[in-house]
Amino acid sequence: MTEMRAIVPDPPTADADLDEDFPRVGLRPEVWVDHYLPQWTTPDRSRARWDLDEQGVRLRIDDDQPDWRPEDAPLRVSNLQTATFAGPVGSHRGTHRHRQDGLTVRTAVPTSMRWAPSGGRVDVTVTASTDSGCMTAIWLVGTEHLSPHQSGEVCVAEIDAEAIGPVQTRVRSGLKAHHDPHLRTDMAELTVPVDASRPHTWTAIWGTDAVVIGCEGRIVRRLDQTPHYPMVLMIDLFEIGGPTLGGYPKTARVHRVRGWGEQGVDS
Repeated sequence: MTEMRAIVPDPPTADADLDEDFPRVGLRPEVWVDHYLPQWTTPDRSRARWDLDEQGVRLRIDDDQPDWRPEDAPLRVSNLQTATFAGPVGSHRGTHRHRQDGLTVRTAVPTSMRWAPSGGRVDVTVTASTDSGCMTAIWLVGTEHLSPHQSGEVCVAEIDAEAIGPVQTRVRSGLKAHHDPHLRTDMAELTVPVDASRPHTWTAIWGTDAVVIGCEGRIVRRLDQTPHYPMVLMIDLFEIGGPTLGGYPKTARVHRVRGWGEQGVDS
């Protein structure tokens, strides 16, 4: 079991830049892009499947949903993100060049920094999927719109459905350098005393001299390096490995997101 003794600092006293209480405000299009990295594929493949209920946004993988890219099949994704950037069609510029075999822009997207602070804090309350083959993830990723080196990722949590138990859950958490020469990848598998199939809150604080990642108010990772450039928040439901038994839709829920930029955290 991962030690969770240190307490996450209290939220800032300043008003949040984001206070997305989804059962109350819905999914606001001025904040959220309901596509997964749309520049690298086509709109029919990047578009999230989702609906709203009294608990928040229900991300879905539907039986008829196409793979994100044919090259990556089987891989289906429903994602929400707070910024977009890409170079012209045919180029290799764009947010989150995470594939080692290269990515090419297929769909033109605007440079839209809806919420992309260079540092701050975010609290994300989710219910992770327990559906076979699924992963629920929360990331902060460099937008790359100022420089292709500004590509680091704070991996707040990656939660495989098979890793969720009634009293504890295994997760992956940490930092991925990607194309940022100033960062080093530092990922770890943790076991947290949380049933991730129930609503629970993840916290990331970044942008000064460290990254702090917390779960349910307790610190699970403290990293001595940090990206300090615009970051897009991404909340994802993946199905990896193709259709499985268990029926559709496969689902995860996002209940609430609160976010503060650097100024709000420092005040």
